[in-house]
Parts: sequence; structure tokens; C-alpha cells
Amino acid sequence: MSRRARSRPPRGRSRVGERFEAVVGPVAHGGHFVVRYPDGDRDRVVFVRHALPGERVVVEVTEGTDGDRFWRGDAVAVLEPSPDRVEPPCPYAGPGRCGGCDFQHVALPAQRALKTQVVREQLARLAGIDADVVVEPVPGDPDVTAGLRWRTRQSYARTTSGGRGMRLHRSHDVIPVDDCLIAARDAREPGPGTVTEHVLGRPFTVAADGFWQVHPTAPETLVTEVLRVLDPAPGDTVLDLYAGVGLFAAFLTDRVGPAGRVVAVEGDRRASELSRRNVPAAEITAGDVAEVLRTSYRDGFDLVVLDPPREGARRAVVEQVAARSPRKVAYVACDPAALARDLAIFAEHGYRTTSLRGFDLFPMTHHVECVALLTGNRL
Repeated sequence: MSRRARSRPPRGRSRVGERFEAVVGPVAHGGHFVVRYPDGDRDRVVFVRHALPGERVVVEVTEGTDGDRFWRGDAVAVLEPSPDRVEPPCPYAGPGRCGGCDFQHVALPAQRALKTQVVREQLARLAGIDADVVVEPVPGDPDVTAGLRWRTRQSYARTTSGGRGMRLHRSHDVIPVDDCLIAARDAREPGPGTVTEHVLGRPFTVAADGFWQVHPTAPETLVTEVLRVLDPAPGDTVLDLYAGVGLFAAFLTDRVGPAGRVVAVEGDRRASELSRRNVPAAEITAGDVAEVLRTSYRDGFDLVVLDPPREGARRAVVEQVAARSPRKVAYVACDPAALARDLAIFAEHGYRTTSLRGFDLFPMTHHVECVALLTGNRL
């Protein structure tokens, strides 16, 4: 199995392929579980997939050398299973198979409990926030609530013969996959042109190969929560950052009315162009969010929505937002570590995290979506 090229030269003898027995520790961010392996005079940390806390397993090292701080591995045999372990519904899930789903072997309620632990740990460790957040299921049809058939868009790699396939975890290798069980039966593959999506009765024109939430109820869930926590009023001024095709801007424009103002900033020019069609009443700007804020829209805003990509907003954007003194900020995040880091930066500028909810928009994977509300001194 070929692995991705290492970013630095190997540090000593490779341990790939070695096996050992271990008891699995807690879940870690990224779909792994912590195993500590006595290695000479030290306990080696190994991040292991396809395991569960408390299980006794056989671990096979998939990445690691003598000089690495930690290794990666797979639980290739389960000697003492957890009561939360189930038979993966997908025949392509497991060690040495498709790398797309981390938690196919975990009962769905336990998946959400694991994600809850990760969100709480990241908030505590990176932001000093002791949150009682619980990752919640979202509405859907029976297949969706079972954790399957929820992806409305699905990309496939191609095998050497041109068939559909999926890549192995942290590898360029592709295995044939006839049917991805988390893909909806009518899931679209990215392509040219545009498609129309509907949210709460409103149509949105979206690039067929552009970003759109892939869980069928995700847009409605996130819009409803953002509107709930921000509670926009007629006449409010709103800054919608990483605005995409205008999902939040559309409903915010309705709420603030003709006396209000909504500014939507998006780095992807195609998405920004489509947002002009979707939200003609908003002010639309295409450009890097940090750069746009550095040079434009310096007046204060009542409300801000942040929906950044996985790496989060980062300090330059957070500080620019805080400088505009909004009374509330709704932060939509798909990575709890990036969210926690940015919440800590907001705290430096006097903003408190006053509510936070987690939504299980990506069943069978380690991914989770959160919506945090930050309030400033203007309240």
C-alpha cells in the first residue's frame, strides 16, 4: 500500500507493519483513539483507527519510525470488543479498505457520544471553555437517521480501469467501490453547470461542483440555529463572512428588512457571483475575507456570521471582526479544534461564548458541525 509522501525525511528505523496487543484509550480528534505502547524507556502514543475505548485489540503500525513523536495504526483484530461495537454496514469499511468513514464500526448513539467528547475536550484544552454541549441528531428520513444514505453529493476517485472507487486512508491508492452506503441513492457527482437547491421554501442557485452542505437537512438546521441565536431585528446591520452562495445572507436580509443592511463576503468568485442572483438585496463582495476586512467595511456592525472552511477564521479575521464591535457573532464550524482556537482569540477581545450546539451532520465519520454564539459588551 503506498502512503502519502512524508513532509520530512524518516527519523530512524521504520516500524510500519509491526503488531502489538493493547487496551484502547480515549477518542482523539480526527477519528482516532489513543493507545500507549511501551517502547523501550518510553510510552509511545499511537493514534489508532477502527477501535473503541476500553477494547483489547491487535494494533498494526501504519505510519511511524523510531524517531517520531507518535505513530499511526489500525486495530486489525479485536480481542475484547466494546458493547458499542457493531458490524460495519458497509463492506468497504475497515483496516486496509476505504478511508472515508471512521465510525462504521460504532453504534450511532455512541458515535455522537464520541463526537461530544471530542468537542468538549477541544473547547476545554484550547479555549478554556467548560461546555456541556451534546452532539445532536438532525431530522431526516429513516435511512438518514440510521446514519446511511445522507450524502446528497458524492465524489469518487477512479480505478485504473476507470471504474468508481475510494481512496484508502492517507493514501493515493484506490479500491473499487460499487455503492457508497452514506451516499443518497440519487446523490449527484460534481460536474459543470448549476443546480437549484431549496431551503425553507427558498431556491438557491449553486455551482454543481461548488460548495453546498451535503446532508439534506443541514442548510435548514444551520439557518434556523443562526437566526435563533442572532435574533436579527429590522434595521440591523449584518456582516456575513465566508458567505458562499448567500445561504445565511438571504434569510438575514428578510429579517433586517429594507431599513437594515447585509454585507456578504466570499473568497470564491463563482460562489460570490451566484450569491448576487440568490440575494439581490445584499451587498456582495468577492475576495479574501481577511484582506477585505483590512481595507473595507470598517464601520461597526450589529451582527456577524462566520462560516469559515475547515481551518477556521484565524486571528487576522477574528480581530477584524472584534474591531467592528458587533453585539453578537454566530460562528458555524466544521472543525472543533479550529473553532476552539478562534473562540479563545475572541475571548482576548472581550467576547464570551454564551451558547454552543453540535449537530451530527456527518454520520459514520468523525466530522461534526457546531454553531457557537459569542456576545460582546454591547448587549
